[in-house]
Amino acid sequence: MSDLPPDNRPRPESLTDLFVSFTLLALQGFGGVLAVVQRELVDNKRWLTREEFIEDWSVAQIMPGPNVINLALIIGSRYFGLKGAVVGFAGMLVVPLALVLTLGLIYTQFAEHPGVAGALRGMGAVAAGLILATGIKLISALQTNVLGGRWCVVLGLACLVGIVVLRLPLAYVLFGLGGVAFTLAYKRLKA
Repeated sequence: MSDLPPDNRPRPESLTDLFVSFTLLALQGFGGVLAVVQRELVDNKRWLTREEFIEDWSVAQIMPGPNVINLALIIGSRYFGLKGAVVGFAGMLVVPLALVLTLGLIYTQFAEHPGVAGALRGMGAVAAGLILATGIKLISALQTNVLGGRWCVVLGLACLVGIVVLRLPLAYVLFGLGGVAFTLAYKRLKA
């Protein structure tokens, strides 16, 4: 993870700004939050560079729990310490939890309706498209990765094959390829 960002870069103005920002992110992220988070934090708010986003997102993915909540903890902590981590966490959960509980109650009333089932299948396709579009958009940031573009592509394709084709458990792929990537990066940084 990066140290504190330079003072001249945009940053959350207050704990309230942090809470509201993460609440709005959470409310936009139905199924494909990666695309929304990247666009808001990197392109719109400019709290992170693309490289910092990829680095922080990578850390957030290997931590237990939901990736975007882990990212909120990282960013909140970076700007406001423990209070910021708690506020980022709360921003991601408080309002969305109330909304999900309300929608759950409504869903129980209309779950059998064919239109509801079709709408949910359609949302799954949209979420997959959002994740793919974000991945393509972030490829340019791999140019500065210590492993270089070629190793990033090889490891990414190996991950795809391991999960989609071979149907290996995610933990095996994560620890196996993550271990390889860690070792390669460590050797390159040491040299």
